Amino acid sequence: MDKQSLRKHLRAARRDQVAALPDSMRALVFHRPPAPLLELVPEDAVVGLYRANPFEAPAASYAKFFLDRGHEIALPRFASRNAAMEFARFSDPYDEEDLEVGPFGLLQPFADAPVLIPDVLFVPLIGFSGSGNRLGQGGGHYDRWLADHPEATPIGLAWDCQLVEDLPTEDHDQPLRAVVTPTRIYGPFA
Repeated sequence: MDKQSLRKHLRAARRDQVAALPDSMRALVFHRPPAPLLELVPEDAVVGLYRANPFEAPAASYAKFFLDRGHEIALPRFASRNAAMEFARFSDPYDEEDLEVGPFGLLQPFADAPVLIPDVLFVPLIGFSGSGNRLGQGGGHYDRWLADHPEATPIGLAWDCQLVEDLPTEDHDQPLRAVVTPTRIYGPFA
């Protein structure tokens, strides 16, 4: 299956899985990072996260968890639709009063929020393989950022239904160090 067809199939599977979860269960899933995952997050690491759409694996509780542990938190920010993705300080994961709508219609840090370079980056995805390959939205923003920052540790957050046995990859695709689902951790990969 090609990437475009796979994205369509996996988006539908993800939507169905999330829709089947009771609201009370959704609040508990991805509430805090599992203990083995914390070994990949140094004490002084800047932690990059994302604001999830309704069907992506939620990252909001991770933002609160890492902020409460003393980490600086960063979210993606775009100056325009054609600009490269950068990360900027996100200091209010409880009320999100330091966010504004960006060029893609998503909330992002204010334009004057300081740029940060995440040491550990939790990334959204459409699909992933058991060996750490990732299928993103198709815009290449995370792949380009990770290629420019090879020292960053990328970790995927996903629903179990997003695991793909045979995931097509291209030279520009950046692998993940680990993937966390509601039921297990895949990796860490080399």
